[in-house]
Amino acid sequence: MKNAVVLVSGGMDSAVVLAMAREQGFAVHALSVAYGQRHTSELDAAAALAAAQGAVQHKVVGVDLRAIGGSALTADIEVPEAGADGIPVTYVPARNTIMLSIALGWAEVLGAADIFCGVNAVDYSGYPDCRPEFIDAFQRLANLATQAGVEGAGIRVHAPLQHLSKGDIVREGLRLGVDFAQTVSCYRADDRGRACGHCDACVLRAEGFVAAGAVDTTRYVD
Repeated sequence: MKNAVVLVSGGMDSAVVLAMAREQGFAVHALSVAYGQRHTSELDAAAALAAAQGAVQHKVVGVDLRAIGGSALTADIEVPEAGADGIPVTYVPARNTIMLSIALGWAEVLGAADIFCGVNAVDYSGYPDCRPEFIDAFQRLANLATQAGVEGAGIRVHAPLQHLSKGDIVREGLRLGVDFAQTVSCYRADDRGRACGHCDACVLRAEGFVAAGAVDTTRYVD
């Protein structure tokens, strides 16, 4: 089995990507980043998902993005209700660039040519680092900046959810046996991983279950 590094946040999208990588026959090495996010229940969820889906290992790397702030997830800024115009304050500056860079480094160490991430450019909050152009640019960078890219088989960055709606993602996850009750997507989740039901992430997630005609197994505070 070929090794692959899979970024696992603990949310529904990364849970589905983890299952997809497994289905494609990869030996998955799950990577989560503790970046100083508002809550750590998503990291607990990531560990549970990695164990449930048979990851070879689950590594958590710490990067303190609270030191620079600039986001409602890494600073004392209120998380807004869903529906704000423009790029919301829940955007974390350079987060996906940093996470993919860590994944790239670990992939080189493992001799893995494949990195998976759960970015989505359809039902998402408008974050600039979720666009296909960003993934394409990062893959080019990965193959310019690494020994694996210059001397080896090269690096492939897989973002299989890029063009799927949230409903499609739910359907795919159910087909693969993903337990969405284990996942945490909410920006204001409590210590037990229960969702607020009102932030952008919660609304998009709930709409996905409705679109898929599936039961919403999210654990809500109310």
